[in-house]
Amino acid sequence: MSAEPTASEPPGSPAAPRAADESVPTGIDVRTLEWMRPLLGEYAFNFQHVAPLYAGDPASKEAWAGAVRRSQAHRRDAAGIAALIAAQQERRGAPPPAREAGARLADPRTVVVATGQQAGAFGGPLFTLLKAITAIQLSQRASAEHGVPVVPVFWVDAEDHDWEEVRSCTVLDAEFQPKTLTLADPEGAGERPVAQLRLDDRVERTIEELAAVLAPTDFTSWVNEGIRAAYRPGAGMAEAFCTWIERVLGPHGLVVFEAADPVAKRLAASVFVRELESPGRTAALAASAGAQLAARGHQPQVVPQPGSVSLFHLDGARLPIRRDGDRFLVGDTPVTLDTLRQEARTDPSRFSPNVLLRPIVQDTLFPTICYVAGPSELAYLGQLRGVYEIFGIPMPLIYPRATATIIDGAAARFLSRHHVPLNELRLRDESALNRLLQAQLPPELEQSLKDADDTMRVALQRVINAMPALDPTLAGAAKTTMAKMEHDLRALQGKVIQAAKRRDETLRRQFTRAQAQIFPLGQPQERTLTLVFFLNRYGPALVDALLRELPLQMGKHWMLTL
Repeated sequence: MSAEPTASEPPGSPAAPRAADESVPTGIDVRTLEWMRPLLGEYAFNFQHVAPLYAGDPASKEAWAGAVRRSQAHRRDAAGIAALIAAQQERRGAPPPAREAGARLADPRTVVVATGQQAGAFGGPLFTLLKAITAIQLSQRASAEHGVPVVPVFWVDAEDHDWEEVRSCTVLDAEFQPKTLTLADPEGAGERPVAQLRLDDRVERTIEELAAVLAPTDFTSWVNEGIRAAYRPGAGMAEAFCTWIERVLGPHGLVVFEAADPVAKRLAASVFVRELESPGRTAALAASAGAQLAARGHQPQVVPQPGSVSLFHLDGARLPIRRDGDRFLVGDTPVTLDTLRQEARTDPSRFSPNVLLRPIVQDTLFPTICYVAGPSELAYLGQLRGVYEIFGIPMPLIYPRATATIIDGAAARFLSRHHVPLNELRLRDESALNRLLQAQLPPELEQSLKDADDTMRVALQRVINAMPALDPTLAGAAKTTMAKMEHDLRALQGKVIQAAKRRDETLRRQFTRAQAQIFPLGQPQERTLTLVFFLNRYGPALVDALLRELPLQMGKHWMLTL
């Protein structure tokens, strides 16, 4: 039933699913999808080409066994991180399965499959859920295959001050029209880290707008209750995100971790001190690996400035630590390196890792054997193998997160019946619809229009060719007449298509409904529609369905019919 190309097939324009059995996922080679990064396909199908940049091939069972051995051999404060997790879960009222999983972190044998994301409004885009699902699936598989306790951990990154990235979410309304909702700016938005921002009373208005936009279902009350319990006035933005994700995925044993917790900084203080002992070394190693990535045909995700320090200083705002010749600056304020080092030892809560150092902090705290990465993360993690080595931290395997589009049965039947290429559905005009409608025209009408066009061209061309013998000055008039007739014929063809559109409004509605689900606002669904939209349609059973039906296989984009 699969419409997917094989690994040996050249990339092309992928066809939509043709499955008769809508319950079976259809896999599409990611190399055929124009919005996917080429590194994603090479990582899945030609890993050896990029192998020197990573810790091992995640498709190899032996590589997983090696990751388990390295992680268990590295000493960490297992009791400390378990206590920290327990305290966070207690504050949020985490479900029992999540608390039980967190408690297992106290066992030195326990290892972790980690993933993470920014604290997006109301749970962020669908890919946030896909990351978590992949981490849970990998944890279950690794535990079964290697006989060790494995805990899935979701790292919530909320120390960035880029409020614009997390303040909005998009859903489809009852008519399948995309609607974007935006949280009101809390005090300090855009200046303070997101973890320091607290929601005010205006969040209730946004929740009411969300409830009004979503189509009523059997699960609307459950979603509304959960959103209101998490995103309440006075709650921190990161805390609200953690509470909501934990409500949805905690029953499946996902451990949610607030990385901005000051207690976590104390456990990671050694990383900050070591970065300041050799400022610029992390950046240099990442830049060198970035050049190796580029030599393999892939653009580096991070291009650090020479000599830059991979830390921020937290003092209300999140300020970069920069090197300026022989001196250092926090923001624009001069500071000595000795002062920074001493502060990192005595008050590490004042420091925050940048994108290059964040994975080092993560794997200092957690016994990570695998990190579930998005496409951009896959690129910058390929710049960090040398950084892991100098910090003496085992680098985990990197596994690309599942990539998927969730559609309903009506959209699946439409795609199966008409074989519309997915890349054409992404176009934000009616060209794909026009081609589809044209394909529905009676063959005799289409042939008659083509014959008329051909006959007109041949007859007028004979006239144009004969003009010079009679009066050369009339050749231009003949060509103008031909152009007008071609224009009129094209206009007639357009009127025919418009008539077809009026005749078959059902086909138009089916097309626009499928297009809205797959490419809302012209962008891939998983990057655009928020988690809330899907939970409102399918309820908490959505998670069970994805855990059961989403294949654990790299290199495929899955079309799932629910």
